[in-house]
Amino acid sequence: MNIDPGLIADSLKSATKKGATFAEAFCEQTSTAGTSLDEKRIDSRTTGLSKGVGIRVVNNSRVGYAYTSTFTPEGLESAVEAACASAGVGGAISPSGKGIDANLFKGDNRSVPLESDEFRDPAGVTAERLREIDEVARSYHSSIAQASATIAQSQREVLIMNTAGVNVSDTQTRTRCVVQTIAKNLDGIQSAHEAPGRSVGSEFFDVFSVDEIAKIAAQRSVTLLDAKPAPSGNLSVILKKGAGGVLFHEACGHGLEADHIDKAQSVFAGKVGKQVASQLVTLIDDGTMGDEWGTYRFDDEGNPSNRNILIENGILKDYMYDVIRSTKLGHDVSGNGRRETYEFVPMARMTNTYLESGTSEVDDIISSTQYGIYCVALGGGQVDTVTGEYVFGVTEGYMVENGKITYPIRGATLIGNGLQTMLDIDAVGNDFDTWTGTCGKNGQGVPVSAGQPTLRVSSMTVGGTAA
Repeated sequence: MNIDPGLIADSLKSATKKGATFAEAFCEQTSTAGTSLDEKRIDSRTTGLSKGVGIRVVNNSRVGYAYTSTFTPEGLESAVEAACASAGVGGAISPSGKGIDANLFKGDNRSVPLESDEFRDPAGVTAERLREIDEVARSYHSSIAQASATIAQSQREVLIMNTAGVNVSDTQTRTRCVVQTIAKNLDGIQSAHEAPGRSVGSEFFDVFSVDEIAKIAAQRSVTLLDAKPAPSGNLSVILKKGAGGVLFHEACGHGLEADHIDKAQSVFAGKVGKQVASQLVTLIDDGTMGDEWGTYRFDDEGNPSNRNILIENGILKDYMYDVIRSTKLGHDVSGNGRRETYEFVPMARMTNTYLESGTSEVDDIISSTQYGIYCVALGGGQVDTVTGEYVFGVTEGYMVENGKITYPIRGATLIGNGLQTMLDIDAVGNDFDTWTGTCGKNGQGVPVSAGQPTLRVSSMTVGGTAA
């Protein structure tokens, strides 16, 4: 990233001279590259470059924010002036309340050089992979009518400095492969997709086989063609490893973010030390988790990523914090301050959120279930963090009858309450997998992963379409 740290330091000094009690600069440069194939041809190749600096100023309990894409003294000074004005610096009266303790912004107070991690996958190789995906998907079954795929990479370089002594930099590289298939027969059309991602460069393809990604998407759409309408009622629900990650991310994770706690907009508020889940449940948020989609070395406030235990053996242990909330609530920072780009203020966000594995054999979980559904993949959903109520669609599911997986179903919806669902988990498997996605909150999207072992919820409301 071509920016002079001395110029950033001067901007922070300017903010303090104007009266700010704390000032922070978040510098970012993100490069993106993507290639897509549709209808057996390369449909598009795109590249992008975004760069800018966000200036945050604190004046007691009042926060101001402004940003610029101009890396010049004039551009930075304009952003500083706008942020200071927003924070009421220079004569404005700030609201009463607890001020920000600048010491909590310190992170680990060390400077880390940027790593060089070039996009090493030439367009020709990417196109070859995409054509292979198309061929594998179409050859999976005669009912596959369409296939499309995209391989996308991004490289994000950040430099974070503040007046409390933070001076850290990092490079975050991510690669994702998205495959969409459409299957047709005389009874209708069904679509499905598969979209793994990792925080790595082209070595992504050393871990994931494009053939396997294509086959999963194709199999899912073909299976749906013969699926029967899902039943309705209170049923046992088995969530295959990884499949339920998005459910717990939405129904539980958001309610454990400290801004929701601070505003009393969470069903988990005031419950630290209390049982909120089955004793089989330990819920973790871990920004250090290997090369998962939500992994980073430093959050977007310059604090080191952490492994945070949220729920342990069913007992609520802690929440996830950004600096503002940790200061207000008198808690240490947890490395969860995140933002979409330099244009946004950071807030408390999840990273890689997952339930730890248990001891049950997956076959035993299935064989001990008399009647229920087996969810292989979940789709979109909605959740109310205040009440914990949620609704999620099942994109691939099967009936379980007398301890055996029988026929595929479609049109199933899971309806429940996050707290109650956690309490009703009565079996946790010894396997594990994750789900890759983009988490939306207050208009910002950030990369996250969620995961869990195969597990069973003893009773859950299933909305189906069967007569």
